[in-house]
Amino acid sequence: MDGRAAAPDLELLRAHVAGDRDAFAELFHRHRDRLWAVALRTLGDREEAADALQDALLSAHRAAARFRGDSAVTTWLHRIVVNACLDRIRRRQAHPTVPLPDGNRSEDGSGTGRLEPAAPATDHDTVLVVREALAALPVEQRAALVLVDVQGYPVAEVARILGVAEGTVKSRCARGRARLAVLLGHLRPAAAATSSARPDPTAPGVPGVTPGNPGPVEGVGSRSGRYRRDANQEDT
Repeated sequence: MDGRAAAPDLELLRAHVAGDRDAFAELFHRHRDRLWAVALRTLGDREEAADALQDALLSAHRAAARFRGDSAVTTWLHRIVVNACLDRIRRRQAHPTVPLPDGNRSEDGSGTGRLEPAAPATDHDTVLVVREALAALPVEQRAALVLVDVQGYPVAEVARILGVAEGTVKSRCARGRARLAVLLGHLRPAAAATSSARPDPTAPGVPGVTPGNPGPVEGVGSRSGRYRRDANQEDT
């Protein structure tokens, strides 16, 4: 077994800082699925998510020497990815554009041809509505809900990733869930009507929404290839 595969995250990061050219690649390979899922769910667009992840990894690669070990390496990586996503959301809100229908397809329905992580499973109409509602939330609430409710991170870990108090995470989640309940309230009557039409009074009620799961990651591409500032540090 390759020694890197069994090495702790911190050891890999230190090896990278010391000049090991393969250590950071191993670190990314170890955590790429969850980092990609966070980026995709936060941005809701594959190209934007791929570029944000690329930007974050460049920043982490260049800022590794400044990592002090005050948190887990994975927490540090997630923080940089989330910050990269939030930066893109804020820029997109400041300079809105009109994307292609699903953000990554050409007119003939084919993909962009870019080397990028696999897409989630095919969306159902309800899932698309849920994603649109999630995208309508304020960025801070969206980030908290993606990490807590979608990715399943503990509140304490999310607080470390976002650099806020646990109570702030709970408050953002509560407000976000309340807004989603309003935005998605129209889904409940339709499901209830379907249930009431069944002859069996014990039939189950409103079905749960399945968000779709990201597939295995094959790689990450970047349209721009540009370098960002090294502002994403451990205490960002």
